[in-house]
Amino acid sequence: MSPEPAPGPRVVEVVAPGPYATVQDLGRPGHGHLGVPRSGAADAPSLRLANRLVGNPEDAAGIELTFGGARLRFPAGAWVAVTGAPCPLTLHVPGGAGDPAGSPAAGPSRDAARGPARPGTAGPYAPVWVPPGGELRVGTPAEGLRTYVAVRGGLDVPAVLGSRSTDALSGLGPAPLVPGLRLPLGPAAGLRPIVVDAAPPPPAPRGVLRVLPGPRDDWFAPDALEALCAAPYRVSEHSNRVGVRLTGTVLRRVRHGELPSEGMVAGAVQVPPDGRPIVFLADHPPTGGYPVIAVVVPADLATAAQLRPGDPVWFRLR
Repeated sequence: MSPEPAPGPRVVEVVAPGPYATVQDLGRPGHGHLGVPRSGAADAPSLRLANRLVGNPEDAAGIELTFGGARLRFPAGAWVAVTGAPCPLTLHVPGGAGDPAGSPAAGPSRDAARGPARPGTAGPYAPVWVPPGGELRVGTPAEGLRTYVAVRGGLDVPAVLGSRSTDALSGLGPAPLVPGLRLPLGPAAGLRPIVVDAAPPPPAPRGVLRVLPGPRDDWFAPDALEALCAAPYRVSEHSNRVGVRLTGTVLRRVRHGELPSEGMVAGAVQVPPDGRPIVFLADHPPTGGYPVIAVVVPADLATAAQLRPGDPVWFRLR
């Protein structure tokens, strides 16, 4: 049998949230007509994988960390998995090998899943048993931007419009995490057993975003799509969950004025009057009035979500 949580409140205590941390699931689709973005995990495949590793449904709510740096305590113990931007993990156990200096977090072997887990070396992309009172410390990623922490049972914060996700644009959902916050966990009874030791991490993203011509590419000079793909852009420090703002080649318009607001999708490459593109992410507005020159293919949205300020990014036309 796998280790089981001890009696007591099944919560995650936020000791430190890092630079920016939110609760995310797979979002609240179907409310665009109300002006509500979908939101949800910016890198949805990473959250799905973290949930599968601990036996949760793929749409269970977890924690999205930006630039890592979090400290999470588990009073009753819990199985967790960390995916996305790879971070060093340290497990601190009161009175154990992890106290006070700590030791690297351990992913269980198949034998460990049948008995008590002991601290040992491991990385992300594996189920980790955090003993009662243990604290998981997440370092800073060397590459990538967003890291996901799934906990067996999922985060059981109140749902708003069918989702537990924090929406940075509209303010729906729980507020960003702060020190001292206690996040309730859902029941683990009835979940699938944990049956894997680890999952292979995805290859490191190359900073290439494949795009299709957008619905308003005719608002730009005939060579604008070629210019978009001719040289790398750089990710601006003003990027966030709404969109990746880019610096680089200015895209010249041949039509002036602005469009009536029209529907927007994740991955839309919108170009404001300054000519510098913005790639919309999970918290993008449902409508917008700037022309969209291209749209990032859905398979590359996770790559866009992991771009950090200063990263180069190339567009490739499909």
